[in-house]
Amino acid sequence: MLRLLSEVAMVGNTKSPEQGLISTVLPLLKLLSLAIFGLILGHKKTQIVPKETFKLLSKLVFALFLPCLIFIHLGQSITLDNFVHWWFIPVNVLLSTLVGFVLGVLVVIICRPPQEFTRFTIIMTAFGNTGNLHLAIVGSICHSIDQPFGPDCKRNGVAYVSFAQWVAVILVYTLVYHMMEPPMEYYEVADEREKVEEERGQQEDNGVSRPLLVEAEWPAIEDKETENSKTALVARIFNSVSNLSVANGPDVENDIHDTADDPEPIRCLAAPKVIKKMRTVAEQTPVQHILQPPTIASLFAILVGMVPHLKAFTFGYDAPLSFITDSLEILAGAMVPSVMLILGGMLAEGPNESKLGLRTMIGISVARLFVLPLLGIGVVTLANKMNILVEGDHMYTFVLLLQYTTPSAILLGAIASLRGYAVSEASALIFWQHLLALISLSLYIVVYFKMFSFS
Repeated sequence: MLRLLSEVAMVGNTKSPEQGLISTVLPLLKLLSLAIFGLILGHKKTQIVPKETFKLLSKLVFALFLPCLIFIHLGQSITLDNFVHWWFIPVNVLLSTLVGFVLGVLVVIICRPPQEFTRFTIIMTAFGNTGNLHLAIVGSICHSIDQPFGPDCKRNGVAYVSFAQWVAVILVYTLVYHMMEPPMEYYEVADEREKVEEERGQQEDNGVSRPLLVEAEWPAIEDKETENSKTALVARIFNSVSNLSVANGPDVENDIHDTADDPEPIRCLAAPKVIKKMRTVAEQTPVQHILQPPTIASLFAILVGMVPHLKAFTFGYDAPLSFITDSLEILAGAMVPSVMLILGGMLAEGPNESKLGLRTMIGISVARLFVLPLLGIGVVTLANKMNILVEGDHMYTFVLLLQYTTPSAILLGAIASLRGYAVSEASALIFWQHLLALISLSLYIVVYFKMFSFS
């Protein structure tokens, strides 16, 4: 078995199998070392760094380090021609989510999780990490001398990852947000849990008592809470439920009927009731939160990069604004170590109790970390045969494959907390998946590098 893995790990003809294996796994070992530092600093027994410090560091990553990294590398790489050729990157995010969704349905059929966690099982299988972990992996690999991606490894890798992030953010605040609402039949239980949490929050310092998982990738997400965040909004609207307390949320049914009395002649043209309900759901979707610092940095980088005069004015050694971009690049260098320290601090909290069941947790982890990457290889290989990919760009292909390889998104834990649904289950599952990802990522990165050696 070891001999077989060694043969697969050979990246080039000039390297021995042992050298190929070491050069492939070494970048992950670097990230693991950083995460272990964070785990030691944040562990309960040492408490060298308090949880509040990790949360402040998370805010710095979210509002400063990550936007700087995105703007610097995406802005230098993007052009109008690249914008046209990179179209498959965001499409691949949708494809990976769709394939993961199908796998999630199969996990539900095979593992039979508790009924209240059916949608949760599908979501945790379908939506992987498409942001910080990708950037950390790319940054660590490109820091190696013998990486196979050329001199522009980091710039191109960060650009490709950043170009896909806006799609993931839209999915999170539309599809994931509504799929993570508390199930209708368990709504009262979720409401009681929320009341207990509110009483507990009054006794503790605001924000410090929240688990680091909630703010690891999207700080202060709970501050975005609305009156409908922890209610079964979609179920109430489409099932015409009227026996819930008004205190649990606004009377959405009355809102729907009120629109029928609107004096405007156009709205009185008897629109189908389903359309009215869909419009109500759309109005309650928090799409305004999509424009966060990383997303704004991506849009701004695309705008500057696609306009030659702006790009020449901003980037380059002789550019008038080069002193600013140099400063941003220095700040961007803190992103990867900060993210891994935060991940270590999150893992130091340990897994929470989960009612999901061991069989379902194993099913989700195996489907997400081992089965989905195999299907991703098939999708990307088929796209390559159809001449969709950028020819000869191994980093482009590597980023596409990574979208199928990473564990469930940490951001799902924050959404679970925002919606008051399966918070403990999300924390436990993300904890164990990230530990298991040490094996799965090492295995598949070896496979990916071997694929590049034959192409």
